Amino acid sequence: MRTRTVLLALLCTGALVSSTACSVEKPSDSGDAAAANCGAGKDFLIGMSQANNAEPYRQVMNNDVQTAAKSVPGFSVVVSDAAQDNSKQVADVENFLTQKIDLLIISPNEAKPLTAVVRKAYDRGVPVIVLDRKVEGEAYTAFIGGDNVAIGRAAGEFYARTLLPAGGKVIEIAGLPGSTPAAERAQGFREGIAGNPKIEVVASQPGDWLREKGQSVADALLKAHPDAAAVYAHNDPMAEGAYLAAKAAGLHTKVKFTGIDALPVPSGGIKAVEQGRLAATFQYATGGREAVDLARRILVDCDKDVPRATTLDTMQITRENAAETYAKLGGVA
Repeated sequence: MRTRTVLLALLCTGALVSSTACSVEKPSDSGDAAAANCGAGKDFLIGMSQANNAEPYRQVMNNDVQTAAKSVPGFSVVVSDAAQDNSKQVADVENFLTQKIDLLIISPNEAKPLTAVVRKAYDRGVPVIVLDRKVEGEAYTAFIGGDNVAIGRAAGEFYARTLLPAGGKVIEIAGLPGSTPAAERAQGFREGIAGNPKIEVVASQPGDWLREKGQSVADALLKAHPDAAAVYAHNDPMAEGAYLAAKAAGLHTKVKFTGIDALPVPSGGIKAVEQGRLAATFQYATGGREAVDLARRILVDCDKDVPRATTLDTMQITRENAAETYAKLGGVA
């Protein structure tokens, strides 16, 4: 039986603790630990390994996980921030394993560097929910996330049919290289614009999901391609950064911008669409509530037949439906 010293130890390593403190039974080091320790009336410690808390999307994801966990009696969540450092995220998960977490939720910074430590947790019998970004192989319990290829394709079709029906040059600000959504959103976009051969992606560079880097990358690319008609960014913060770069160059009324995420928060993409900075965004739900619900089924209900993959819905948000969607998704003023 573990005690509050577990949480205190995590605090000493910089982890953030939410919900109430708990004592948690020690899981076995092999075999089906979830089956051995699951059941109602027990306390469970969940480790949430986050790729980078600097991204607003990930802050909302953390909040969604922590808020949902508070509604499950016995659940406590510790969150670690890898700060876009693969080595730190591996160490974060190793630390969680040392502390004998009952379940791991991980949003990997990059797929390949995090695969081995995810497999290590899974092989030890710790249920692993991979959230948003994928790892390589099949050594995890479940994956929850959006279909990034489909989202990218929807964005491309929006360009082909609505945003640039007469064609034009497009600059792409991509996500972090090595993260699966970056590759999938790029692939889907090219599939989507294929129906309009007059659209050309003239430049593509990573902005690493960060607004500031997206702005600096867009500044350079807009100088190289001042005749660009639009900027396709893999998330809303980079799209906003690109807008700022264009505004500084006097191009913001000429160039059109789109992003992905559509967070229902005042600084999110839905408001940017509503206020006219972005032409559109595409929802990519955090999956935090769904991850906690799956954790409840595994740990409390002892459900051995949870879905291997859960694909979250998306929607296109333009100025016509932005205000309605913001309210529908629970956005606050």
